[in-house]
Amino acid sequence: MTTPATLAEPASEPVAERTARRPVRPGALLACAFLVLLGVAAAAPGLLAHGSPDTASALDILRPPGSGHPLGTDQNGRDLYTRIVYGTRGSVLTGLAATALSLTAGILLGSVGALGGRLADTVVMRLVDVLLAVPGMVMALVVITVAGAGTVNSVVAIAVIGVPGYARLIRGQILVVRRSAYVEAAVALGTRPARIAVRHVIPNALPPVLLFATIGTGAAIGAEAALSFLGLGPRPPAPQWGAMLQQGQEYFSVAWWTAVVPGAALTLTVLSVTVTGQYLQRRFEGRSR
Repeated sequence: MTTPATLAEPASEPVAERTARRPVRPGALLACAFLVLLGVAAAAPGLLAHGSPDTASALDILRPPGSGHPLGTDQNGRDLYTRIVYGTRGSVLTGLAATALSLTAGILLGSVGALGGRLADTVVMRLVDVLLAVPGMVMALVVITVAGAGTVNSVVAIAVIGVPGYARLIRGQILVVRRSAYVEAAVALGTRPARIAVRHVIPNALPPVLLFATIGTGAAIGAEAALSFLGLGPRPPAPQWGAMLQQGQEYFSVAWWTAVVPGAALTLTVLSVTVTGQYLQRRFEGRSR
């Protein structure tokens, strides 16, 4: 005889436990492995490539990929593999620095808007709206035009693009956290507003913003390559992927590798950063639910 106990359905497993037990996808593993390789190339390029990226040879001009030059050579006879490895530091570090700068400025602006009262919120949000009204690359070109080309100015120009998005995101997260039960309990206990903001509101609003910044790093690396492609990045002969891509397109009809190699490096880097960021975002959302 069937009893009510046998008819009862088993309790559903918590979402956080199902998320923790979910296997890591192969794509995410490959993306993480590629990012580790990029980290090694940025920190110690000499471990992966020997020789100088600026060494030219008239006898090796536009050699195809093969023995001695696994990725071929460019129009000056320089080894493309070596230049790609040494160019990792400039491209990746510029993207990371720009993301860190825009994230910091966005958190400050968003926090002031969400915690500073109605007037401060109105001023900050109108400033953000103005920045969002201008296309990102146009804003970067304006900054470069005023400040001049170079690595530092490229970082500032790319950072300006990301500030509005981070400011709006942190503002929204703070407004959500302010309505939570533990914040209301702190208010009821008479805790000072500044202490509540520093100890409870801002720390609990940051995790989603930091995860979003992981994805934004890929966009920053792509923006740095775009500026270098336009000749507004570091001066030659610095091995920048965007500049290498721009130079390689002139010889694409006779030496396809001069454009394909730096383009593939840039694409794989941005794709790996984006996939890793999206994976971390899904894991965090699952645990939050």
